[in-house]
Amino acid sequence: MTALPLSRVRRVVWTAVLWFAAVLYPVVLFATMASGESGFVGEEVLVSALLTVLTLALLLRNPLPVQVILLFAWTAALVQMQDGAIAGLQILITDLGVGYIAATRSRRVSVPVAVVTLAVQFLSVLAFVSAEDILLMTVVLAVAVAWMVGNSVRGRREHAETLREQATAQAVAEERLRIARELHDMVAHSIGIIAIQAGVGGRVIETQPAEARNALNAIEVTSRETLAGLRRMLTVLRRDDAGAAPLDPAPGLGDLDRLAEAAKDAGVRVDLRVKGERRPLPPDVDLSAYRIVQEAVTNVVRHAGTDACRVTIGYGDGELSIEVDDDGRGGVLGPGYGIVGMRERVGLLRGDLIAGPRPDGGFRVAARLPLPAAVR
Repeated sequence: MTALPLSRVRRVVWTAVLWFAAVLYPVVLFATMASGESGFVGEEVLVSALLTVLTLALLLRNPLPVQVILLFAWTAALVQMQDGAIAGLQILITDLGVGYIAATRSRRVSVPVAVVTLAVQFLSVLAFVSAEDILLMTVVLAVAVAWMVGNSVRGRREHAETLREQATAQAVAEERLRIARELHDMVAHSIGIIAIQAGVGGRVIETQPAEARNALNAIEVTSRETLAGLRRMLTVLRRDDAGAAPLDPAPGLGDLDRLAEAAKDAGVRVDLRVKGERRPLPPDVDLSAYRIVQEAVTNVVRHAGTDACRVTIGYGDGELSIEVDDDGRGGVLGPGYGIVGMRERVGLLRGDLIAGPRPDGGFRVAARLPLPAAVR
């Protein structure tokens, strides 16, 4: 037999003590009030107060049966004593139960409890105390205030829970969007390069075997890099695997030379320029800057109809600037998510992006990414 955990044993014992106190509570309270003619002091009163506290503690776990016990015990005490002080205690303690039930249960439960409690209080005061209009109004107002306060607490808690659920759903949507953006930037660039290289290889395989071999080598390198990137992303997504970890670091501006080589193999020469002093960047800025350049160069390779483009990275005092210019057709790009993805990346970093045809021909992508104070 498996032994019960010590914490569970303590919980069971404490619950048993509370229920014993709650069952004993009406009897002791009734006997205490019956001996109240001796000045309403003594051991019976102390025992009654202790049992009241224990029963109210049980209210946190089982509010509905405890509310019945409270109503029965204090009504019995009022029947015995027929005193205004006892009526006040009855109203105070049972109204605490009404407020707690309204705060922790639905209106379908709390409203009937409040109505029954009000009826018992009203009839008790009317039958056993010199009932005045002001006292009866106080009874009604006390129950109403207790219920409204509890219901307000429940409403605020539900509203906070709704906000938490909305925040969780938004975080999930943002994560899905980030993953989709990463996959698009990675796959669109690589497949574009592979398609162009495959076309070149197919055209020159008979006449220029060396060029065809270079095209196949470029396809192999690009495919391996893409597979490595996909493996890294899928590994990160497998969060249930304790040993999961990225196989290689995420790309950044330090990888632009390799990007330029891949574009050159696809027939587009990239003139890479750096302004300002290079310095380490936050990972999100570094990755986003690389992806923006990658998407812009991919668009040049696939849509511009030119053999060259210029990439300028500027390290300013408070921002990182990115410019990709070409002298190609400069028309509107076809349907896709490239420009949209770039705008989303820049927007998440509170930067700005301009992408469109240049006045003197060609196309330009210009982004400004603000840098944290620690990097400036």
